[in-house]
Amino acid sequence: MPITRPVRPDFSNRLAALAPSPGVYLMKDARGDVIYVGKAAALRNRVRSYFQSPRGMDPKTRELVAHIADFEVIRTDTATEALILENELIKRYQPKYNVMLKDSKTYPYLKITNEAWPRIILTRRITDDGGRYFGPYTSAGAAYQTLNLLNRLFPYRKCDKKITGQDELCLYYHLHQCTAPCILAVDRPTYMQALDRAALFNGEAEEVLAPMEEEMNQAADAWNFERAAELRDRINAVKHVMERQKIVSPDRTNADVIAVAQGAGGDAGVQVGFLRNGKILGSEFFPMRATVDDTPRQILSGFVSQFYADAALVPPALLLQHPLPEAEAEVIAAWLRDRRGSKVELVVPQRGQKRDLVAMVAKSAAENLEQSRLKFLSDEQRLTGAMSELADALDLPRLPRRIECFDISNLQGTNPVASMVVFEGGRPAKKEYRRFAIKTVEGSNDFAMMAEVIRRRFRRAAEADEEKDGKWTTLPDLVIVDGGKGQLNAALEALDEVGMPTQPVVGLAKENEELFLRGQPDPVVLPRDSQALYLVQRVRDEAHRFAVSFHRQRRSKTTFHSRLDDVPGIGPKRKQALIRRFGTLKGVKEASEQDLVAVEGITPTLAAQIKAAL
Repeated sequence: MPITRPVRPDFSNRLAALAPSPGVYLMKDARGDVIYVGKAAALRNRVRSYFQSPRGMDPKTRELVAHIADFEVIRTDTATEALILENELIKRYQPKYNVMLKDSKTYPYLKITNEAWPRIILTRRITDDGGRYFGPYTSAGAAYQTLNLLNRLFPYRKCDKKITGQDELCLYYHLHQCTAPCILAVDRPTYMQALDRAALFNGEAEEVLAPMEEEMNQAADAWNFERAAELRDRINAVKHVMERQKIVSPDRTNADVIAVAQGAGGDAGVQVGFLRNGKILGSEFFPMRATVDDTPRQILSGFVSQFYADAALVPPALLLQHPLPEAEAEVIAAWLRDRRGSKVELVVPQRGQKRDLVAMVAKSAAENLEQSRLKFLSDEQRLTGAMSELADALDLPRLPRRIECFDISNLQGTNPVASMVVFEGGRPAKKEYRRFAIKTVEGSNDFAMMAEVIRRRFRRAAEADEEKDGKWTTLPDLVIVDGGKGQLNAALEALDEVGMPTQPVVGLAKENEELFLRGQPDPVVLPRDSQALYLVQRVRDEAHRFAVSFHRQRRSKTTFHSRLDDVPGIGPKRKQALIRRFGTLKGVKEASEQDLVAVEGITPTLAAQIKAAL
């Protein structure tokens, strides 16, 4: 049954009345929910583009347009103001079609407070109160580690009480974690010097060493060996941190290095390396909410505009793995310039050390995206919660402890194959995976292919001997077919045919991660931050990976076999001799008849037949 879309009103008069000025537009669905927020330098042109011919649109935009039932526009004076407003509205509405940071939480920063006797504290709010901020950190744990290190190196007060000089001495002083301004054991210039050194530590640690070494020597000359030893230990700690900071730019560059990683199912993440004075001080990974149709450019654009809206520091340069979309790059650059108060360069390095640095950060992004997947699969409590949440959302009769997912892979109907992956208890059960070569379908017909695979799998379950073939007789708690209504209906017909109409099955449409169920015209949409959605994505991604690898394997064999082995007179020995001489099938194809004859066993007649066949 095709999906019924609400009839959209005629917007021609409203579109014609739009002004060619900057602003923000909000697309709404039939329920009035905001499903997309966008910005434009010219509202009239941008909004009208959504209601023109869909031929030039990417799949994600076509899907968005199919759900638009209304729209709203907000005019701004400049494109930069539109960018700022877009960020605020994305945070407010969490639209399902926008690329955005995966969680809406604020990240922790370290802050040197603006007080007579400043402290260094952890905060998640940036306010214009005269404080100095450092970060962000993606975990409070990392922020606390840095906080503790700074407190050991440059003891500052931890309490928030008012300093009068008449207070009682606390334990921190005896632990050498405070210089006790509460009893005026330290004068304010000396105390402020320690705070300034702590600030320098964020990228200019080498400038901290000289005054500390001079103070240590003075203490030693004055026979104050306890103080000298204390300073010596701090100096060694600073040097240890400096050794871990990789020098990557001899010209003391200050920049953020930004790269993106994407999974097969649309999950993505952005890695940011913080380059200060030519050294990588740290690197943080930020999960992103995206779809398979979002390009790396779009993901980077969404990240930059959202991340730097709240960032304490905007560096003078961003080294990007991919260029931002042309329509947005100039506006974002101007906005960053306003935030920083000076020019900010957006650079995509093409060669040299900076390109190598971007590549290094990109590797970290890919590794961290994979680690986030593995971390999810190793957490028993989260997996159980995900299965329970999925059972509730799909109204399943029991917890989906065994999930089977099916995916089709072919190239324009050639070498069609299917995969069946199995997750038990939320984890891959790879010994249970199965591959299917499509036998009964010709041409590119994914629906018929899905029906064949489901029919074969469950007919095998019905007819198998439990003692000899028990694995096939184990029925899943949930079947997921990769695709929308069409694939679901094909699977349902096959299940009805083999006498298993009650088998729970859903179709997963990749564009918006919609789950289609039997007899329900509207799909189930899991919350974007739900563990159930994350589990479903992991299962689908694994099925896709397994199907694609099998398809490539068969395609490579078929490509090689069908083009050379079918030449009369070419057997295994002559084929091996040709490949040994020319390296690849392409090399054989490009060789002249004279070159082919030079191969042992190849006659002029065979050479001519080879050229004709290839």
